[in-house]
Amino acid sequence: MELYLIRHTTPKIAKGICYGQTDLDLVSGYEKEIEQIHQNMDKSLEHIFSSPSKRCSLLANSFQSTVQEESRLLELNFGDWEMKMWKDIPQPALNIWMDKYISQGPPQGESYEQLKNRVVEIFKGIISQNRATTGIITHAGPIRAILSYLLNIPLKDSFTLKIDYGSITKISLHDAAFSVDYINKK
Repeated sequence: MELYLIRHTTPKIAKGICYGQTDLDLVSGYEKEIEQIHQNMDKSLEHIFSSPSKRCSLLANSFQSTVQEESRLLELNFGDWEMKMWKDIPQPALNIWMDKYISQGPPQGESYEQLKNRVVEIFKGIISQNRATTGIITHAGPIRAILSYLLNIPLKDSFTLKIDYGSITKISLHDAAFSVDYINKK
């Protein structure tokens, strides 16, 4: 089984804004980014699971494949902090969260551990279907959570994994073994 973890293309949002599950538009010219992703693929996809966010579903629907939207593939829920400037979030609250983001979420949001639990649950369900080639189109947080799970990397260290917009991470699963290949050609 081959599984492709594909991050969405570049969202249209100003720098310095806290966003996760907000449904954002894409930058103009995103079609070229989608075209590049298609060129970087080494196989066609039998089935695609996609975050319902517009930034993922537009990419998912550009493939000639069956697409199943799955809310468990959404990015981290930043709760009350969604769409606020990072600099406008009270520093004491931000400091507490930054020290404990693995186990504690922002107000009305979720922790990174909660994200990992929901993403790994859907990931296990996807691999149990044992399709030949499957795509998962999602966000950097869920991709890092899957790779943390597969590679047995502590969640706190998963941010060392570079997951660019439009990047493809290919996972080949054979019996109990697997390999991971990061594809990011521009």
